[in-house]
Amino acid sequence: MTWEVVIGLETHAQLSTASKIFSGASTAFGAEPNRQASVIDLALPGVLPVLNRGAVERAIRFGLAVGASVAEKSVFARKNYFYPDLPKGYQISQYEIPVVQGGSVSFVVAGRDGKPYTKTVRLTRAHLEEDAGKSLHEDYHGMSGIDLNRAGTPLLEIVSEPDLRSSAEAVAYAKSLHSLVTWLGICDGNMQEGSLRCDANVSVRKDGAAQLGTRVEIKNLNSFRFLHQAIDYEVRRQIELIEDGGRVVQETRLYDPDRNETRSMRSKEDAMDYRYFPDPDLLPLAIAREWVETIRRELPELPAARRERFVREYGLPEYDAQTLTATKALADYFEAAATSVADKKAVSNWVMGELSAALNEADVEASQAPVTAQQLAGLINRVLDGTINNNSAKDVFAALWSGEGASADAIIQARGLRQISDVGAIEKLIEDVLAANARSVEEFKAGKEKAFNALVGQAMKATKGKANPQQVNEILRRRLARP
Repeated sequence: MTWEVVIGLETHAQLSTASKIFSGASTAFGAEPNRQASVIDLALPGVLPVLNRGAVERAIRFGLAVGASVAEKSVFARKNYFYPDLPKGYQISQYEIPVVQGGSVSFVVAGRDGKPYTKTVRLTRAHLEEDAGKSLHEDYHGMSGIDLNRAGTPLLEIVSEPDLRSSAEAVAYAKSLHSLVTWLGICDGNMQEGSLRCDANVSVRKDGAAQLGTRVEIKNLNSFRFLHQAIDYEVRRQIELIEDGGRVVQETRLYDPDRNETRSMRSKEDAMDYRYFPDPDLLPLAIAREWVETIRRELPELPAARRERFVREYGLPEYDAQTLTATKALADYFEAAATSVADKKAVSNWVMGELSAALNEADVEASQAPVTAQQLAGLINRVLDGTINNNSAKDVFAALWSGEGASADAIIQARGLRQISDVGAIEKLIEDVLAANARSVEEFKAGKEKAFNALVGQAMKATKGKANPQQVNEILRRRLARP
């Protein structure tokens, strides 16, 4: 029996406003518990919410970026449920008329055969809502503490249609959303701090079946790795359960990364359980078309458009363009460096290679790199004009990263790294190497190609890596070809 996996994601993006969605309290991360909870967040009697214009502006920005419809009028509702960290006993959210309706997200997925393919996922909606607080269990023996710093933090909940068919597609979609919201500047995307988290709705059905299976929601997945593992586990659990004669129960589950399993949290509520009704303290949200068009004009060039331009203008392969536009900071860095270098592919190689490795090691964005785009361009130009070879260039890059010099030229001069490209000097060097390594010469002539590499290594060692490797190879082969 073969099965089809059906997945839909609900992604909560914390909007990048300085204050909360209905109060003036700060949204900054890391404060002592309950230091950033106003009387509105605490739901004290007589307080009234006031909508944050910046949160609405960010929702509109997202809607335009995904080709969605931005509602001229949307409504805030009360979503009723009780948790200790929800002081009002309800959450202010949007239900029947969300601010963003429809749209789609396209992204590239690596297929099982290794070939990439493009996937498009339809969006149902994206609506504004407030976050709840946080229950703290670890620090209190036999009790729980409540931290309301997050209560009222503005969220944009992005709901997809059940168009995903594997954990790989789900992760690629989540990464694409992460890239988009950070590119637009509406969310910092910090998953460790909870700025972006996903709920995965997972079900399975027999291949060819028209009716969807019973779905299970996996809550609060805050890393791409956990998303991948949780979905894979849940798919296996559901298939094994059905094949053993059981049935899947609609419920909410949590993922335990230590045991790599999902476990039941509570029965899954339906919309009727929340008893939605329009919030009487908030007027309907009216959005003028003029405001939407102003925001549209201010949108940055979007990732898909930039990828196409990198391929068209710079002649980059699709893979390079995809990688370089993973974040706006990386795309900006590449383009700033490429303006000063004729060989755009060489810039792409360096940005995807040495620079990205150093960024990952230091855990910083391209915009925070100690090596500026102009410094990297200067280094690449010294490789292209033959001043230094690639091995020396890596040493120069490391020196730039550590702040040793202001430019590649300064470090090359200070370290005496200028490449030896004089043909006569290299020919004399090779004669000395051949004379000193007669055994390797005989082995090469006997058909051992490794012996040639050993001779190249000896030549490079003799010049402390300064000889032009291409010239060394050419001259050495020409010399060995003689009788």
